Amino acid sequence: MKNTNRRNFIKNSTVAGLGIGIGATTFNLQPDFKNYKKGKRIGLIGLDTGHSVAFTKSINDPLAGDKYNGYKVVAAYPKGTDKIEEWRDRIPEITSEVKSLGVEIVDSIEELLDKVDAVLLTCVDGNKHLEQAIPVFKAGKPVYINKPIAASLKEAYAIAREAKKHNAKMFSSSALRFLGGIKEITEGEIGRVTGADAYSPAPIEKNHPDLYWYGVHGVEILYSVMGRGCKSVQRTFTEDTELVIGIWEDQRIGTYRGIRNGHEDYGGTVFGEKAIKKLPDYTGYDAMLVGITEFFRTGIVPVPVEETLEIFAFLEAAEESKKRGGAVVEIKSVTEGLRI
Repeated sequence: MKNTNRRNFIKNSTVAGLGIGIGATTFNLQPDFKNYKKGKRIGLIGLDTGHSVAFTKSINDPLAGDKYNGYKVVAAYPKGTDKIEEWRDRIPEITSEVKSLGVEIVDSIEELLDKVDAVLLTCVDGNKHLEQAIPVFKAGKPVYINKPIAASLKEAYAIAREAKKHNAKMFSSSALRFLGGIKEITEGEIGRVTGADAYSPAPIEKNHPDLYWYGVHGVEILYSVMGRGCKSVQRTFTEDTELVIGIWEDQRIGTYRGIRNGHEDYGGTVFGEKAIKKLPDYTGYDAMLVGITEFFRTGIVPVPVEETLEIFAFLEAAEESKKRGGAVVEIKSVTEGLRI
């Protein structure tokens, strides 16, 4: 299946992130951020995704004011995926567009790290993230790692270990964690959350385990309201649909529906002691970018690495359940021997 879902997601997110009345003409002045103030300089690693353009357009928008805590994208290293041809072949096009937004294009990660204070590891390919993240950790730069954090659970743990080894500030998440309404739910608006159903598109990309590529968006929604503590996972797979049922240690149930046919969207329903709440529609990357730049400013990680690792253990257990014909798989069975 072609990645039409990903294209639509990026297209919609880019438009949402720009805001009303802000178009290409805003950037015709060809801004130059090479000499931007030290301490507020962001670098990109991996210009193989529309995220690179969308993030830069929003953060470097002259009308953004202090929305993004004074940060600007000033430099980028283009090389990203070697395996995903559709995105690998678009690197020159995306590089040109990012450069037009006032960003210096550099020849190596090391050169990038000399010019920036924080990093967005935007590379679309989870297979590249460990090798790209290590020099960032060693340089002591805070970094946001684009989802999926890795293309295997083993490498996700390796990234977490390397970050710990170098005392590096790092987090990874989907933009869907920042859906409107989630904060109010986690602060008790509907009382204790007793369960949740989440959904998202779920196209499959051959270089990643099935749900790592796009199913992670919906599972991130699920975890953002349910929190950690899932003990077992059971997955039902058809060509058109995924249904993954998670049972938490306290007997709560959370489900994820992945869509590959028919109308596609992102969202969920959350069940609580006081009320049932449907999450609002996804509106773009803006809330996540604010969260990322706040993380760069304060060093406070918005999503603990332990939660990210459990999300990917959930996805890994779902993969194992599929291999075993829909059997129930214990989370601890896929994390055995893995440590931060």
